[in-house]
Amino acid sequence: MLRPVAVGLDGSRESLAAADWAAREALRRGLPLRLVHAWEGGISPDDSELPELEAPRYWARRILRGAMDQLSERYPQVELSADQISRPAADALIAAGDEAELLVLGSRAFSGFGGFMAGSVALATVAHVARPVVLVRADQSLEDEHIRDAEDRPSAHTPYRAVVVGVDPAHSCEELLEFAFESAALRAAPLRVVHTWQIPYMPSALEKKARKAVREAAERVLDSVVRPWREKYPTVEITELIAEGRPAQRLLDATQDAGLLAVGRRIRPARLGTHTGPVAHAVMHHVRCPVAIVPHE
Repeated sequence: MLRPVAVGLDGSRESLAAADWAAREALRRGLPLRLVHAWEGGISPDDSELPELEAPRYWARRILRGAMDQLSERYPQVELSADQISRPAADALIAAGDEAELLVLGSRAFSGFGGFMAGSVALATVAHVARPVVLVRADQSLEDEHIRDAEDRPSAHTPYRAVVVGVDPAHSCEELLEFAFESAALRAAPLRVVHTWQIPYMPSALEKKARKAVREAAERVLDSVVRPWREKYPTVEITELIAEGRPAQRLLDATQDAGLLAVGRRIRPARLGTHTGPVAHAVMHHVRCPVAIVPHE
């Protein structure tokens, strides 16, 4: 049985944009799309007859029905299903994500601090789902996935923007690279593989030589990591970017014109807390394009 692309819906602009992106991804992957809405009333919305739950029950049904109607019209080729889950939002989304090929969530717009707010539910979900999670901003559209046309206008008919993946060869990144290469292949998009490095503090007389040695070592390591994937995906155009500096900032630079960013998250045994790692946390809040967080051992 095919795992679906799942998307969490709460009626917000962000979740509707996420549903639209998820439908396109389901179409690209040839997978069904599952819409999920969490019901936090403590009992099934279909079984309860309490008058005070009538309004939230009505809105819950309307959210799913409206999304189903809209997506059916826009993407008639996609097989759709919808579920209301009687659990707190994060728990419902974690369960749905674990059963999906990937989970798509809306991510809130700019905060007062100059960055994006991923939201507590999204953070909790990303930290615990065993499958990739993609965060999508409210202003994302079909045209944003493609480069602008010859007149510098948004277009849905031009080639896809690049996929970017941040790699740390010190940790296992097989799942991350598989997701990134597959995403690039599905879009016939170029792939930028970003690896950052830094040198420790040392006397200036030694710095130039050390910088050259560290960079050359980083180039060799990245080439060895990427080489098997080049052979597996020979049609994907790959650019290796070896940059000195902080990983989050270099990824932010590399995604200014990108259509998708993929970064890894180490799977932790404890299911408490919302720790996702500093790089994933930073890009979730600041990168403008959709961000895929891919768990790995």
